[in-house]
Amino acid sequence: MERVSGPVTDLLDLLDLEPIEVNIFRGRSPDEDRQRVFGGQVMGQALVAAQRTVDDDRQAHSLHSYFLRPGDPAVPILYEVDRIRDGRSFATRRVVAIQHGRAIFTMSVSFHIQESSQEYHLSMPQVDGPEDLVDWTDYLATIQDEIPEDMAHWFSRPRPIETRPLKVHHPSKPVFEDPPINQLWFRAAAPVPDDQALQQALLTYAVDMWLLDCSTMAHGYQFSDPDMQMASLDHSMWFLRPFRADEWLLLDAECITTAGARGMNRANIYTVDGRLVATANQEGLMRRQDG
Repeated sequence: MERVSGPVTDLLDLLDLEPIEVNIFRGRSPDEDRQRVFGGQVMGQALVAAQRTVDDDRQAHSLHSYFLRPGDPAVPILYEVDRIRDGRSFATRRVVAIQHGRAIFTMSVSFHIQESSQEYHLSMPQVDGPEDLVDWTDYLATIQDEIPEDMAHWFSRPRPIETRPLKVHHPSKPVFEDPPINQLWFRAAAPVPDDQALQQALLTYAVDMWLLDCSTMAHGYQFSDPDMQMASLDHSMWFLRPFRADEWLLLDAECITTAGARGMNRANIYTVDGRLVATANQEGLMRRQDG
């Protein structure tokens, strides 16, 4: 499949925040038919805001975020950065995203200078490589007549992230997996600049797309189920080793538990050669409208 740069360029523009005052940045949302801002967008933009207040010799190693209110895609988002601490090895930032005079999201980010040490990590699961799998967009083209009209425009739009799932699931039919595991290869749909801070922001944007799906798989329904109210509540990530977001990465995600109208999920992210480069945890709301 040919790699298309247009959607990736749009995503890079989305992550290129406008500085409007010291420690204050403005981000916009894409011109799409959304009721609320995509959580991965807010996370990626908040990380970029924090990155722009630290020295270049420090990279984010962890972030912890909370989604407080739905984001309004019709108005810009202001990101206010609080420089909590600048130490010799670590720096800490707190970012608050603001719309309509209220906080909609908050993130804490820790940065660390590069240090060498002994290494160990969990082995990557034995799975088919991306070259042996069907691309998600190509699969959607084969079932376009089966997708409900109100969903068709969403699935037919150009995407900045290529996806090749280990198991292909129909986007509008119930999905049940036991255990509830979601594995897929993904990468930016075109080459991106060689900047590790940008790679981290792209990964943060992308991973939010798939974690909550693990919770739905435990019970046999889809994120698109009209009887479900679903939203990210909190999301944490740890960046363990350098990587490139425009090269294939494996998302190995699973649901840990669902209870109290919430689902808890975790994921490891590996390179093609098996290096563990990041891990993520996410809790999301999953409330049935019928009680």
